[in-house]
Amino acid sequence: MSALRKVLVVDDDPVVGKSFHRVLAQKGYQVITAENAAQALEKLREQEYDVVFTDIKMPGMSGLELAEQVKARRPWVPVVIVTGYGSTANQERAKAAGVAGFLNKPLSPDMIEDSVAHALLKPTPVAVTQPRGIAAEEVHAEPLEKTNRLRSIALFLLAPFIGLAYAVLLPVVGTAALAWMGAQALLTKVPAARTGLRFLKNAGLLVAAPFIGLAYIVLLPFVGIVMLAWIGGQTLLARVRAD
Repeated sequence: MSALRKVLVVDDDPVVGKSFHRVLAQKGYQVITAENAAQALEKLREQEYDVVFTDIKMPGMSGLELAEQVKARRPWVPVVIVTGYGSTANQERAKAAGVAGFLNKPLSPDMIEDSVAHALLKPTPVAVTQPRGIAAEEVHAEPLEKTNRLRSIALFLLAPFIGLAYAVLLPVVGTAALAWMGAQALLTKVPAARTGLRFLKNAGLLVAAPFIGLAYIVLLPFVGIVMLAWIGGQTLLARVRAD
């Protein structure tokens, strides 16, 4: 083997750990022992193991509870139950937790070696989860980046048309607002001026009609282009978000 396989043996009887070490060390395995489930969980937090062997009856947390916690935290790690107190209830609970097998005491060298080989070869179904160390927001970072890029491009393309619309309309709107305020003030102070203002209004509309038509002719294509670009941009953003 190019790298030592790490085997964690959890048993309050030190003879069991020594038996595993004696059989597996010469086969290229590194055997680490723990006296109880608490020590085992601490060792599992410190480093990864290729397979875990655990006794059922131990002080504190039982081996079945340990197996359930290991499979919940690291479902890809095979767990083998070692016990001299086999029962149907224990086997059903262990199978529900997803253990790789059972090893009944007393142990023999062949039993230990065969059990390790079987546990490492048996595929363990693992639920599809996010890679560790990657936040949930980062999973959607690429589509969000594409959306922001497309929005920036759309705004860049629309900027000249928006600027032109402001440049054309702002003076007209300002002049119209000033004329309206002046007319209202004049009508309030001089009621007789209404007839004259009505005449000026009609004359102004007659004079302004060609310019209004010209403004429509100049601005209408730009308005159409802006609307088409906006609709196209919204459709493209919807497809990117759907992907």
